Amino acid sequence: MRNDHRPSLSYADAGVDIDAGAQLVQRIKPLVRATARPGSDAEIGGFGGVFDLKAAGFKDPVLVAANDGVGTKVKVAIEAGRNETVGIDLVAMCVNDLVVQGAEPLFFLDYFATGKLDPAEGEKLVAGIAAGCREAGCALIGGETAEMPGLYQGRDYDLAGFAVGAAERGTLLPRPDVEPGDVVLGLASSGLHSNGFSLVRRIVEKSGIGWHEPAPFDTKLTLAEALLTPTRIYVRSVLGTLREADAKNALKALAHITGGGFPENIPRVLPKGMGVELDLASIEVPPVFRWLAATGPVAQDEMLRAFNCGIGMVIIASRHASQAVQRAFEEQGERVSIIGEVVKASGARVTYGGRLAL
Repeated sequence: MRNDHRPSLSYADAGVDIDAGAQLVQRIKPLVRATARPGSDAEIGGFGGVFDLKAAGFKDPVLVAANDGVGTKVKVAIEAGRNETVGIDLVAMCVNDLVVQGAEPLFFLDYFATGKLDPAEGEKLVAGIAAGCREAGCALIGGETAEMPGLYQGRDYDLAGFAVGAAERGTLLPRPDVEPGDVVLGLASSGLHSNGFSLVRRIVEKSGIGWHEPAPFDTKLTLAEALLTPTRIYVRSVLGTLREADAKNALKALAHITGGGFPENIPRVLPKGMGVELDLASIEVPPVFRWLAATGPVAQDEMLRAFNCGIGMVIIASRHASQAVQRAFEEQGERVSIIGEVVKASGARVTYGGRLAL
């Protein structure tokens, strides 16, 4: 065997810093511990996270799982150097999908991939994820950090999230008794949430406005700050409403308004042959959507497909008790409006009356 005096290559020479990954794990451990809830110990470092359903108080649970990402909203965060809140978006997009099925979010895992790991920036991202988990009442029990030079360039990164929730057997939503005359309510969004950002970025580029300049629709904030407003988490208000007897008996279905807007998401919770007719004039449209529509320009139908237009969650409630549902959500701190009713449908499942205030 001949001697080889060539310098030995390391993983760091290939662009992967194992020590940086270990440093990040140590930095985020206190953040993870802060998300502990009954059923979890919220400690990380093992090969898998553990959750005890019995300790969480469930007797005959059905598990519900969801996963999602933040989409190209992360590009706004990266370009503006503001990575503190997209972790909240990541949690929100997953747990809002769980709670519309009547499930209580229990635990969350994240996947963070980047070209060059910066432990300080990674800590900011995980701090946002932990904040979202605390708001949703779920434990951050694990995750994965991947440093992949060559696949991600510069400061680019991506996020994915995985949430698991539970509901007692027989309580899942939607209910099968949605019928014509049921009332459609809308819960106000906090802004764009995490959908349509490829179109948003195209419009921003066309406008010529920089991320750190005042937002034309809210001059108290920079454009980046305004667009990065975190997705609203509806978990506490939905679960709180489902604990109110009158509201629980009247609430039949919920739809999270994400990618695809109204026409794609509402039919997902409707029985065959049912649709909704929405009164667009009853929707309070936040200024950011008016600016996007005017600057694009973007037509109303495309706005309704690409964005939430001010409604982050849709509720279907029985007509005779819809006021109880509305009151329960308002008591939980939501802004609620009546935006339509359920109708029979043989063609389009979502139809409109009036126009958005764009």
